[in-house]
Amino acid sequence: MAARIEQLVTSGEFSLDGGTWQVDNNVWIVGDDTEAVVIDAAHDAAAIHAALGGRRLLAVVSTHAHNDHVDAAPALSALNGGAPVLLHPADQVLWRRTHPDREPDAALADGQELPVAGTVLTVLHTPGHSPGAVSLYAPELGTVFTGDTLFAGGPGATGRSFSDFPTIVASIRERLLTLPPETVVRTGHGDSTTIGAEAPHLPEWIARGH
Repeated sequence: MAARIEQLVTSGEFSLDGGTWQVDNNVWIVGDDTEAVVIDAAHDAAAIHAALGGRRLLAVVSTHAHNDHVDAAPALSALNGGAPVLLHPADQVLWRRTHPDREPDAALADGQELPVAGTVLTVLHTPGHSPGAVSLYAPELGTVFTGDTLFAGGPGATGRSFSDFPTIVASIRERLLTLPPETVVRTGHGDSTTIGAEAPHLPEWIARGH
């Protein structure tokens, strides 16, 4: 059975730099009827576990370690036989703010390939929103999961700690906008878009700043 993409929206809090905001997060499940990976275990481990429906969870992949993207990761792992939680090591400093007593199980690296259900997710290191932010490119599915790096309408926020606007612009220009224009961009919050729809607006984003 071919791999498919499922979307679950969960709600909770994002906290950083002394502020807290209510947010809705996209949780992405990539797999078939037998196995799956979860991209960004946000807020509600029980709801994500229910959506898996008994499938074998190969990994919990974190696009970055802001609390709203990783707060449910350890609990989801525990509900699924200790499925490994994966994170780029440059985001360890953020991870420890949410989970000081529980390390990720393995590191993500640029170019790493994560197989699931007969397809492959390729890790693209796309820093800027955070130092260890990654995107996951699935060419056979015609999609890229960008976390909070690229949204419909521009880059993710870079006005808080551990973020940098020139870095996120470079990541988007060099790693994302070079993908085929028809590639669907599945984001950490809000609506999906395509590379082709966003690419013409890069000069506007640069002029606008973070």
